[in-house]
Amino acid sequence: MEHTSMEAETMQDTTHNTATATASATASATAPASVPATDERADLLEALAKHRQFLRFTTRDLTDEQAGQRTTASELCLGGLIKHVTSVERNWADFILNGPSAMPDFTAMTEADWAKRADEFRMLPGETLAGVLADYAEVARHTDELVTTLPDLNAAHPLPKAPWNEPGAHWSARRVLLHIIAETSQHAGHADIIRESLDGAKSMG
Repeated sequence: MEHTSMEAETMQDTTHNTATATASATASATAPASVPATDERADLLEALAKHRQFLRFTTRDLTDEQAGQRTTASELCLGGLIKHVTSVERNWADFILNGPSAMPDFTAMTEADWAKRADEFRMLPGETLAGVLADYAEVARHTDELVTTLPDLNAAHPLPKAPWNEPGAHWSARRVLLHIIAETSQHAGHADIIRESLDGAKSMG
């Protein structure tokens, strides 16, 4: 059976990312004793890298204009999706370190706040796909550092106030990282449909 370009690239990336994750886990062996070098951390790094790559792959060979185009009934565009996932990952990584103070109180947001938040789903004047991808790469680097250096993945904080969060609920660093992976995977699927509607290109198939 022949592999599609995405499957081939993903297989190569998985090999590379597995090596990177293994190297990170090995490096953590020289870190303070409170940071265990476990297969779990390597698995988290590999999953993060894999789903980020699926998302990034949907923007291959696009112009800035194409990255900002709406191609479906949704208001989403490819550049905006990557901006959103970047923001989500950045905010949750800050939450791991600083708790709910790192995120807004969503129950107190004004119409102006929501309008500003909506801008992260769009390519704004002056923004470029290269710049959006570079910002995403920097946020990903920071998250990966957290995975390898956090003393305890069980460390938890109360969730910020939001209509969709259970009052009094706490999330561990592990749970947050799993949420980032799920969010990235979900939006990679959205991005694949947007890209296919744009010019017929598919990540797989």
